[in-house]
Amino acid sequence: MKRGLFFCLFAALMWAATPAHSQQMSKPYPTRQVRIVVPYPPGGPSDLIGRIVAQKLGERLGQSFFVENANGASGAVGAGQVAHAAPDGYTLLIVTNDFAVASVTNSNLPYDPVKDFSPITMISASPSVVAVNPSVPAHDMKELIDLVKATPQKYNYAAMGIGFGQLSSERLFTLGLKLDALPRVPFNGAAPAINATLAGDTPILFMGLPPVAPYLGSGKLRALAVTSATRSPAYPQIPTLREEGILNQESDLIIGLVAPAGTPADVIAFLQKQIAEILALPDVKSTLAKFSFQPVGSTPSAFAGAIKNDIAVWGKVMEDAHIPRN
Repeated sequence: MKRGLFFCLFAALMWAATPAHSQQMSKPYPTRQVRIVVPYPPGGPSDLIGRIVAQKLGERLGQSFFVENANGASGAVGAGQVAHAAPDGYTLLIVTNDFAVASVTNSNLPYDPVKDFSPITMISASPSVVAVNPSVPAHDMKELIDLVKATPQKYNYAAMGIGFGQLSSERLFTLGLKLDALPRVPFNGAAPAINATLAGDTPILFMGLPPVAPYLGSGKLRALAVTSATRSPAYPQIPTLREEGILNQESDLIIGLVAPAGTPADVIAFLQKQIAEILALPDVKSTLAKFSFQPVGSTPSAFAGAIKNDIAVWGKVMEDAHIPRN
């Protein structure tokens, strides 16, 4: 009798230790709410896309994914917070190209974009656009270049004053087109730069497509070219810079998701898979298209490669344009 009881207990213990039973006893990630830090103010593209992803993840996984805005220093404040968070999958960070670019522009950055983070996925991408006030008598890039070279004193251009926006505009106008006499008027946000171009104060604009898009269909601004490798599906009538004969200027505004370094690989893979499936949903694709973004859903390794490529490309622009680090 005692021997029979012993074997029953032994069998029960062995059954409890099997992987299948262990999986039934422990709920998979996530078991509590997840914080997604957006290192920019509310209302911008990063914030809107971060909230779409958070909402959809919450609906699919049955846990709260909430967005927390921690803006400052072109995203460096929020990124620094996440770099030092526990690597358990419960603190994530929405990033743009400035996540990598800051490492070549800022000598006092509180994080290393390669060593301190685990990339999850590129969520979406959108090009920058060269646009002009309708009063500018140029309808393609060649006409614009000829116009500026003939009367450089009449023209300047609006662009973002720091980070990816500054370096991409320097690469195009100064290094690429050799329009050294064309002054760049820096702005701290898209809205004031666009308003200045609408008013004709800065007749030329170089900016990400999403904030400019509402003014293109109405004719308030005229788009001459986009920086993507192919035409934007949202505005297929706008040629690429390459089609306009301007080479080596391809770039996209990338919005992606990263986690602190050391986050378990299975959590990274799980989140990437979930987000890729979310980006394939018709309503999500439609919403992104309204913002002039295309869904991406890249692998973690592809996103890691894009971050390293941004560091190399924009670091060289810093060097070639003789821009000092902050």
